[in-house]
Amino acid sequence: MTTAQGTEAAHDFGPGEGLAPLALPAARAAGCPFDPAPGVERARREEPVTRATLWDGSSCWLVTRHQDVREVLGDPRFSADASRPGFPFLTAGARELATSTPTFIRRDDPEHARLRRMLTADFMVKKVEAMRPEVQRLTDGLLDRMTTGRSSADLVAEFALPLPSLVICLLLGVPYDDHEFFQDRSRLLLSLHSTAEEVRTAGDELQHYLSRLAEAKRREPDNGIVSRLVARDDLDSEEVASMGRLLLIAGHETTANMTALSTLALLRNPDQLARLRADPSLIKGAVEELLRYLSIIHNGLPRIADEDVTIGGRTIRAGEGVLCTLNSANRDEDVFPGGEGLDIGRDARRHVAFGFGVHQCLGQPLARVELQIAVETLLRRLPGLRLAIPFEDVPFRHDMGIYGVHALPVAW
Repeated sequence: MTTAQGTEAAHDFGPGEGLAPLALPAARAAGCPFDPAPGVERARREEPVTRATLWDGSSCWLVTRHQDVREVLGDPRFSADASRPGFPFLTAGARELATSTPTFIRRDDPEHARLRRMLTADFMVKKVEAMRPEVQRLTDGLLDRMTTGRSSADLVAEFALPLPSLVICLLLGVPYDDHEFFQDRSRLLLSLHSTAEEVRTAGDELQHYLSRLAEAKRREPDNGIVSRLVARDDLDSEEVASMGRLLLIAGHETTANMTALSTLALLRNPDQLARLRADPSLIKGAVEELLRYLSIIHNGLPRIADEDVTIGGRTIRAGEGVLCTLNSANRDEDVFPGGEGLDIGRDARRHVAFGFGVHQCLGQPLARVELQIAVETLLRRLPGLRLAIPFEDVPFRHDMGIYGVHALPVAW
């Protein structure tokens, strides 16, 4: 079997052994759109560390089981450096995004740790918890506007997307009036159908926008993250812009899609919805379970082996790429019995929806606060909330690097 480096790997399966390599992105079936792709689920059950074929004909390892995913993501012998030959990319656009202006999530320690530490204080639990009144105010304001004089709306456009966009703009010091610009560029950067040229153009436009903003903050600072970063003497404006771009995209795309998907999942599970409405104190655990059940990173976190490592009984050779499928790991019944179903009373704290190890999501405390407030407030204020279209007509984001729905028409 041909590896990502185009060499024969002696440890690969012989004739008749193992599953056929799964083509990525994995094809979706007509089953439940909340579930992992059938090919990925089959791999987890039958061959948890298996081979997959990428868009350019190269191959990588697909790791699908909870224990194995945590082992890879927690092992420093697996690199997150996207510049390494053989690093696995899902599309040509994804390669362009990761390599044109790399951020600290695509670097290894000590450089990764040095840059990440510059932001750690901004996302500490204590600081984020202190933001609850402001997030609640923004949430109520959006729902006021959405519901005044109306009985239906697109929940994505009018609530799920604006809320995290407003919050991350507030944190960064980015004018929310520019939200259409950065949301449009984010969609291009994350689309599985974008060409490398389209990604390069969108990335450059966003980078230039944030570089200009950084220079403006240098002249007239405020209390935002961009101002604080640009005041350092160990970062230039381009580096500040790269960090800002990462936070801006991740800060609104992920939480927006989790908010919409969480609402939809609860509407599809009326027993769980009724349980949460009857006891709103369950919201924190419910959000962890929704994160586990939905796991919006469907196409895997990429790594590359620095040396030969055995994972799940398979030897991954130095220079071979790995994709860790978080959504499959979060359905692993050895860890989450009955994991194919939604149970808001489950202890789901071991989920890997935010990744694992030193690269796990920096902004997870903020995401949790936003989701808890958004979901609880939405259910409390709209007791008649329901889908306004058939479930089969909901436009899921099978075409995007971050899963979710493009729109969610609801009524109340």
